[in-house]
Amino acid sequence: MFSSRQMIFAIVFIIAFTGIIIFSYKTDKKSLPIYYKGSYKILIGFFIAIGFMVFVKYITTK
Repeated sequence: MFSSRQMIFAIVFIIAFTGIIIFSYKTDKKSLPIYYKGSYKILIGFFIAIGFMVFVKYITTK
């Protein structure tokens, strides 16, 4: 489906993108802490939504 070079690019991109997002979040959180209060709830909701979509796909493909 994907060539090995495309997979390598995707993996490197995901790692770099995640690192940049984490760095940006940490610097913003220090300068504007009031806006990041309770942000973990959004992250948990995101993981629940992704997990639900994977679960539905798994159930419907059988």
